[in-house]
Amino acid sequence: MIEVGHLITLFFALCGIGIVVAAMLPDRRSLQTLVWIAPLASVVILWASGEVLFLGSPFQVQLWTLTPVGTLTLTMDRLSALFVFITGLIFLPVSIFSAQYMTRHLGRESLKSFSGLYHALFASIVLVLVAADIFSFLIAWEAMSILSYLLVNYEHEHKFSGYLMLAMGEAGTIAVVLALLVLAKSSGTLDFISLKDGAAGLGAGARWAVFLLSFFGFGIKAGLVPVNMWLPRGYAVAPGGFIPVFAGTMLNLGLYGIVRLNLDLLPITQVGPGLITLIIGTASALVGILYATIENDMKGMLAHSSIENTGIITAGLGAGFIFIASKHPALASIAFIAALYHMVNHSLYKALLFLGVGAVNTNISVRDMNRLGGLIKKMPWTGLFFLIGALSISAMPPFNGFVSEWLTLQTLLRSAELQSTAIKIVFALSGAGLALTAALAVTCFVKAFAMSFLGMFRSKEAEQAVEVSGSMTVPMGALAILCLVLGVLPTYVIPVLDQTLMPLTHASAVDALVPPFFTTSSENPQLPTEFVSEFHDLGAQVGRSVLPGRGLVVLHRGSTRNPVVFAMSTSYTLVVLLLLLGLSYVIIHWLTYARTVTRRTRWDGGVRRLLPEMTYTATGFSNPVRVIFEAVFRPSARDTKETVAAHFRTAIRRTYKEVHVVDRLIFGPFTAALRRVARSLAIMHHGRINAYVTYVLLTLLVFLVIARFL
Repeated sequence: MIEVGHLITLFFALCGIGIVVAAMLPDRRSLQTLVWIAPLASVVILWASGEVLFLGSPFQVQLWTLTPVGTLTLTMDRLSALFVFITGLIFLPVSIFSAQYMTRHLGRESLKSFSGLYHALFASIVLVLVAADIFSFLIAWEAMSILSYLLVNYEHEHKFSGYLMLAMGEAGTIAVVLALLVLAKSSGTLDFISLKDGAAGLGAGARWAVFLLSFFGFGIKAGLVPVNMWLPRGYAVAPGGFIPVFAGTMLNLGLYGIVRLNLDLLPITQVGPGLITLIIGTASALVGILYATIENDMKGMLAHSSIENTGIITAGLGAGFIFIASKHPALASIAFIAALYHMVNHSLYKALLFLGVGAVNTNISVRDMNRLGGLIKKMPWTGLFFLIGALSISAMPPFNGFVSEWLTLQTLLRSAELQSTAIKIVFALSGAGLALTAALAVTCFVKAFAMSFLGMFRSKEAEQAVEVSGSMTVPMGALAILCLVLGVLPTYVIPVLDQTLMPLTHASAVDALVPPFFTTSSENPQLPTEFVSEFHDLGAQVGRSVLPGRGLVVLHRGSTRNPVVFAMSTSYTLVVLLLLLGLSYVIIHWLTYARTVTRRTRWDGGVRRLLPEMTYTATGFSNPVRVIFEAVFRPSARDTKETVAAHFRTAIRRTYKEVHVVDRLIFGPFTAALRRVARSLAIMHHGRINAYVTYVLLTLLVFLVIARFL
């Protein structure tokens, strides 16, 4: 077995080789590094992180000792290994896909620079996750931020979006630095292990400061409300070969920072931070899906959906923080498992959906769903894989999104175990908000698939679309299979996540979530005999002699009066669905076998030919949501009047401009206040030198008075 340290060294070496080779090859051939070197680096880092995640192989290496900052250290525990593993799992198919997709930029932008930046970003993301001291972490974080900014601005057409992302990211970095400095001051060192030991003596005020600074700082990278204004703009202009990585790995870094700082380095001990996390997560999920539902641009819709999904993950983390502070470690473990499970699921199906959008854009430069339609006739494989991604993100069984969202909602219902009525109310409102979010997600992605792939062609571009090559469909197919596997086999995923969280929560949730129906026997009585007998009659032990593991049922046990709090099995659900589909096909085929089919011209209400303009559009589909939640959207309206000879009015046209609720309620008033202050200060700039001297003397006098009394 190769040591983890050697594999990580090989990974960074491959990324470096990818950068050098991309620079040396001709522009057209530089993309070959994405076909060979980047996937090889992905396999290596999957191997390394897999040994830590699944086998618990330890890894820690000390690099150099710098006198001012101490020893630079790299470490991979199970938590960082989980994030590294999903990073490699996303980079592997996306690299192969991007090698073909990015050829559309040949002759317009430098493919050498894309390939080099791509490998450098891969290395920086992994370095962020394995850094074990403040200095290494911040250097890697800054490298990742700058590289992602350069890739977002790769096409050089919409620089403002990249500038906004970089500016907000740097504001978040400053907040994270301040939080880490508070920890470093208490421990006197910069390495994470010593930080954790020294942080135990921090007072309540310092703990609140660390939480708020870190949650705000990392929340920007995760795209949480109200610091998410950069995310839809960045997604809209990022190249299609990079945006699946953006959605599938980089948002996870913000979540990793929140978990690492507030669950590992300085564990939350009060309910307050958990409530803030739960409320912000729920608000992000609801706001994100509302704007995703009314968005007609495919990229913009998926961007707002990313805000929704990070909100669901954050809500799960908030519930876990509250359960930990309330001395319910087992429930906290379940909440954190649900959050990390959803993080993994979101990375997979969001990368799949963005690859689907990229496949569509390979042939046509149209992303407006009002101008698409009928694409499944031209692109059947892309349509199939996009449908799987849409079903997954809509939390439809038996795909992976269902498991994690169902588990998150069930965890919120466990607030009945808490004592505080106020906290129970917050949990209830959050549960209602997430339930509404789930319903809107179904509406959103029914629209996305139906209006893009079904129905009639609504433009000449859509009618001329063709299926993409195998180098683009195979990566989508691989991600689609993973979405199904993680949905059908949650009882194999939960133990891995439980092992990841056990050192942090000091409690195991495996026995509470995955009863050992496959291993329980008279010699190993882990479950009551009556309990096992009842579930045996329901089929809980089907597959026992064939499959390894504890079983195929996710079940949370309660008291004697209520032995089952919640239970489900997507594995058996898949079998039942397949049987029902097969039975339906047989019955329908049998009933219609002897019938003759007569084909005639369809009747369209007397219209000779149904035009695309007469069909249902994406705007019309989502308009009920816009009307119901008008108080949230409140677009600004502007009327223009056309007249003849200044007297006879011929037309009044009303145009709407979307103003995001966060901009309207937070950043808009803040910007207006700053402008008022600036206008008042501008009065002082009148050009009279005597007045300027007076300003200087008054300022000096004020500082002297302050110094006198301090």
